[in-house]
Amino acid sequence: MNQTIDLLTSHRSIRKFTDEPVDPDLFTRLVEAAQASASSSFLQGVTIIRVTDPGKRVALRDVAGGQAYVETAPEFLVFCADLSRPMRCCRQHGGTPAEGLTEQFVIATVDAALYAQNLVIAAESAGLGICYIGALRNDPAKVTELLDLPQQVYPVFGLCLGHPAQDPEVKPRLPVSVTLKTDSYSTDGEDEAIAAYDEEMRTYYANRSANIKIQGWSDQMAGLLAKEGRPHMLAFLQSQGFLTR
Repeated sequence: MNQTIDLLTSHRSIRKFTDEPVDPDLFTRLVEAAQASASSSFLQGVTIIRVTDPGKRVALRDVAGGQAYVETAPEFLVFCADLSRPMRCCRQHGGTPAEGLTEQFVIATVDAALYAQNLVIAAESAGLGICYIGALRNDPAKVTELLDLPQQVYPVFGLCLGHPAQDPEVKPRLPVSVTLKTDSYSTDGEDEAIAAYDEEMRTYYANRSANIKIQGWSDQMAGLLAKEGRPHMLAFLQSQGFLTR
């Protein structure tokens, strides 16, 4: 259809990288692309921490369950939702910021996701590969300590970045008929479409080049949602000044 759509629909997570560094000028342009993303109320509630210290990389790898590429990728970035900067500006202009509002948390978190995805698209258009690391939230307090994050800032996820040293298959997504609704929410036809998608995923997992298994998508949801996922996050976020009201 066009190159941009083809790029977006060919996304793969890359977990093996060459030793080639990311060109510094390109890296700067990627960050500029991130900054050009949409921002609710123009809050720009994001800070990106570029982690180059080897000791911190090892510590972050351990937080992320030992995912080696956190340590070895040419670049590792931590995207933080950041309300500290706009609140500081509010005070500088004589205002008293209303802290702890859920809406503020949502705005900053969405901003971080949009910034990251802009950077990812730009990186992939330049031939680089990426892998999101949500597992930093396994121990967000440790990440906060390592990166000296102040109040009103929290690590949303990490991002590995570099030149790919593998060529994995594209993972199939849910059918558009399941995720796109018209005028109102309806589940009509979803069970049949998800059952067909489960078969597609079982075939994909059985034939992919790494981490072969036999599992459908809905099977994964049973395992994922039947357990509490990171129940420590609410208390941590509240300790950082988020979600108190």
